[in-house]
Amino acid sequence: MTFTLIPPQVAASDPADLLDADFYAFQNLLTDAEQRAVADIRAFLDAEVRPHADDLWERAESLRHLVPRIAELGLYANGFAETRHFDNSAVFRGWVAMELSRADPSIATFIGVHSGLAMTSIAVGGSDEQKAEWLPVLASGQAVAAFGLTEPGHGSDTARGLETTAERRGDHWVLNGAKRWIGNGAFADLVVIWARDLSDDQVKGFLVRTPAAGFAATKIERKQSLRGVENADIVLEDVVVAESDRLQRIDGFRDLAVVLRLTRADVAWQGLGVGVGAYEAALAYAKARTQFGKPIASFQLVQEKLAVALSNITASIALSVRVSQMQDEGIQADHHSAMAKAFVSARMRETVALCREICGGNGIQLGGQSQVGIPAGYGVARYFADAEAVFTFEGTYDMNSLIVGRAITGLSAFV
Repeated sequence: MTFTLIPPQVAASDPADLLDADFYAFQNLLTDAEQRAVADIRAFLDAEVRPHADDLWERAESLRHLVPRIAELGLYANGFAETRHFDNSAVFRGWVAMELSRADPSIATFIGVHSGLAMTSIAVGGSDEQKAEWLPVLASGQAVAAFGLTEPGHGSDTARGLETTAERRGDHWVLNGAKRWIGNGAFADLVVIWARDLSDDQVKGFLVRTPAAGFAATKIERKQSLRGVENADIVLEDVVVAESDRLQRIDGFRDLAVVLRLTRADVAWQGLGVGVGAYEAALAYAKARTQFGKPIASFQLVQEKLAVALSNITASIALSVRVSQMQDEGIQADHHSAMAKAFVSARMRETVALCREICGGNGIQLGGQSQVGIPAGYGVARYFADAEAVFTFEGTYDMNSLIVGRAITGLSAFV
């Protein structure tokens, strides 16, 4: 069976304008084709995502209806030679992750799981046949994928503590265990499940096609961060997977670590986008909100907060650009992406807090107009809440810092 990708839209005639938060004009590092693609993506996000993000966040609903439109723009496909719409750099793909998160961190996470973690697992660990079968399908949005690594009892220590097991029986495998916090897991058509092979104690990857007997996914409710992401608790009870659906080029956690290194850098860009979104919202609010007869943007302490936030963003862009350039150069290592994720997410956390302060009491309200006509916090509350999830996933700040510390000293603090 063959699949045809949805053709991309005609690129915008002009590159996207520089963002106010791009103080050093880093966007100019992108090629003309990349900048035109950014213009299309930004126009889509401004028209179809940003206006609805707060309402969807409040209702804890995802943007599933946009899956085909996202595919049309190439947002699932651009990281892979087999599916990309045009030649592009890791810096461009990182910039796109920032643009997505700037509009809505939930949609950035959805795409990061689908095309980042799941598709990269297939691209890195799959056989030629597996890549031919799945990458076009996933790139076109005809199926949605999830990535099942984290478990109820294991997050940071999955390299050694994975409890989900795989037992080979002839030409198939039997999986047993549980997974937690699996983005897209509540509705995915394909879930990449990582399990420990009982015969050699090595981690292996499996392509679980849903629905499957013994596979149950339950949406995690009452989240207060990334509410537009449908995370799931997954239970696997004697789930049968064919040997042909085992990722053929994964022989242990070291191979899985390649996937995590590549996607961790993109999560740094996502954290950057959260900070940019909060900064833009706080700046707009500060210009519109008057106290003591003039806009609060004219007050020294507000300007100092804006300056610190913009400095955090600028430093984070610089680090993110370089780590992505290193990916293209083939010299990016685990500690490089770990430093980027740790530093950017820490600066993001400070930035969203400063931006919420600027908005005062209105900063705890989702965007929109209040009943008394006072502008609400322009959505700062959503970025403030979503930052906590981004700060934690793809390696906590502590674990990523220890990966850097191991590179510095040659000594591991956690194994």
